[in-house]
Amino acid sequence: MKKLNRFKLFDSHCHIIDKKFPLVVNQGYLPDNFAVTDYSARTRDYDIAGGAIVSGSFQAFDQAYLLAALDELGPSFVGVTQLPATVSDEELISLNKAGVRAIRFNLKRGGSENVANLERFATQVHEVVGWHTELYVDAKDLPELYNVLIALPCVCIDHLGLSKSGFSHLLSLIEKGVFVKATGFGRVDFDVKSAMVEIIAINPDALVFGTDLPSTRAPQPYSDNDYLMVIETLGEEMARKVFYENAVNLYRPEKYLIE
Repeated sequence: MKKLNRFKLFDSHCHIIDKKFPLVVNQGYLPDNFAVTDYSARTRDYDIAGGAIVSGSFQAFDQAYLLAALDELGPSFVGVTQLPATVSDEELISLNKAGVRAIRFNLKRGGSENVANLERFATQVHEVVGWHTELYVDAKDLPELYNVLIALPCVCIDHLGLSKSGFSHLLSLIEKGVFVKATGFGRVDFDVKSAMVEIIAINPDALVFGTDLPSTRAPQPYSDNDYLMVIETLGEEMARKVFYENAVNLYRPEKYLIE
């Protein structure tokens, strides 16, 4: 029997897709509905202690769905959003109060602000509300972003960087303090187990786990075995850090309290 509630899990990467709110066709794709009730049902066997709702390419700059999902899931969940670089400080503060904790640049699929504005915009949101920056990017493209990323206050890379050809670039950034998400195992083209071991050897605080539910467009969607693989590969003590402690350190609300 699978023991999915063995450890507290802060799900560092999940999507809520509610067709009551606007969706944008992205590269000919629109996702199926995956509302809060669907997410709760899918994770009912886990000890979910919070999570990060991540805006997808198909949600572009819509905040209404995210605010509704955060309200429904409660204060243990935070938001990772996409915004235009023209956003005002007042709107950033309002979103922060609602539970948003990071800005996302989707370089793989689009739907987010242009990478040309990465440095200025990421710096702005950190200065105003303390948010970190998340990137959905193929690691083979990281060298051209390296100097910008290591100069930013806090950065997290999605889905283990996706590609074997770019994995060494990702490891170089981890050495400089960048976080990485152990998510989307069905999206990568390399051995996940050995990748996690290499990352932990460099920085045991850098790796955070997420389900990536509902795994939109993933060649292989999330499986409960992904969770169990982390325990098998890293052992109980390190799995506890990856499932909860590291993610709470990255997303914890008290870091961002703005009066």
